[in-house]
Amino acid sequence: MKPSTDHALAKVPEITLGFWLIKIAATTLGETGGDAVSMSMDLGYLVGTGIFAALFAVAVSVQIRAARFHPFVYWATIVATTMVGTTLADFADRSLGIGYAGGSLLLLALLVGALFAWHRSLGSIAIDTVTTPRAEAYYWVTIMFSQTLGTALGDWTADTAGLGYTGAALLFGGLLALIAAAWFWSAISRTILFWAAFILTRPLGAVVGDFLDKPYDKGGLELSRYAASAALAGFMLTCILLFRQRAARQAH
Repeated sequence: MKPSTDHALAKVPEITLGFWLIKIAATTLGETGGDAVSMSMDLGYLVGTGIFAALFAVAVSVQIRAARFHPFVYWATIVATTMVGTTLADFADRSLGIGYAGGSLLLLALLVGALFAWHRSLGSIAIDTVTTPRAEAYYWVTIMFSQTLGTALGDWTADTAGLGYTGAALLFGGLLALIAAAWFWSAISRTILFWAAFILTRPLGAVVGDFLDKPYDKGGLELSRYAASAALAGFMLTCILLFRQRAARQAH
């Protein structure tokens, strides 16, 4: 007889400090990389969205078909969602004229709808239950909406609300600190806190990415988008190698 097991392996990593460091770097890379293709290469938001959507489709297909959790495949898929989220949000907000506030509200509604459908269909939105292709499909659709929302929300906070890139970074960083405190010192659902933190890392990465590559007269450091993206990719790779990641485990 096969020995019984108390846990089932998920297709996503355990939530550790390393996870959050890589996630923030990935969201920042999504901003600089997305801007590099749509702006620096002058391909525009629509073409950039098409390119990254194709990469996202390939990455998600590989991720779902994989028999187990692979850190490099997982984080490549996350980066793809951040890049397509960047160009898609910019296309909707700027090219279609929806605006940051309207785009943020629309994407928030889509995100809440995705989470509701996921919970209604499978009974849980906890990441350690992402053990089947169906759960993974909900997971990646939810992440896609969260990454796109984060771009629009970051731009709205920094530009329309007038906080600037550093002010917006401090705001989102402060909110993440509050969530971390609630994680350790409150009885609030860990699933709710996880998704709140996951969503907020995206606008944080968006405004940090803008701070790195936007012109001086707009409050940025005016770094090369290519150089910034390469440095962030190198940092991510180093973290993936240093912080040994394991698949999340689900108790039966």
